[in-house]
Amino acid sequence: MLKIISYKICPFVQRVTAMLEAKQMPYQIDYISLKDKPDWFLEISPNGQVPVLITENDTALFESDAIVEYIDEITPPLHPALSPEQKAVERAWSYQASKNYLVQCSTMRSHDRATLEERAEKLDALFAKAEKQISGEGFFFGPQPGNVDMAWLPLLHRADIIQRHAGYDFVKNFPSVKAWQKRLLATGLAEKSVSEDFEELFVNFYLSDQTYLGSGKCCDSPKEDVCKTGACC
Repeated sequence: MLKIISYKICPFVQRVTAMLEAKQMPYQIDYISLKDKPDWFLEISPNGQVPVLITENDTALFESDAIVEYIDEITPPLHPALSPEQKAVERAWSYQASKNYLVQCSTMRSHDRATLEERAEKLDALFAKAEKQISGEGFFFGPQPGNVDMAWLPLLHRADIIQRHAGYDFVKNFPSVKAWQKRLLATGLAEKSVSEDFEELFVNFYLSDQTYLGSGKCCDSPKEDVCKTGACC
């Protein structure tokens, strides 16, 4: 069985586990602390980062892009009818998402409004690009979720949590992306691809009193509405 070495709120890990869940591929997951990385982990992870995937041949794979490609090669594709050109487009749009995971992380950790708005502009530009590609009732490449959807899931899942708990919506100006987010979350893959305590850990880190989002000053909705979530006051 495949084994994933993970940190619980890492978006790069969620991209990998979401793909495994979408493909119904069994796997084991072990969690480590990034503040106290064990020596055995540093020996198998040249970059010292998660995720690391241990294959059934006991080979350690690192870098999420490489891991996702490996999973795609050893399992039936989510979209079997894609041409080589479409597969290349799929990889490119997946990369558009993954290279912005840390942008979203830093945006959510902003300490003041000015920093939040400055960093959010980069995400606005990203979602504006996606807005032009999304149409209809399905997913990025058709009626069923595919690799691109799994790559964008961490961004859209985290945006949903922030909106529900803090009232700040990263995708409010992008109706097609908003509808895509809703359809993707309705698949249940977001919850299946994270630990049971993911949302609690995520909220404690990104909506702490050290962040502008966690301060309750950022809400897009009237305070009395947002405070019904219990996280704004």
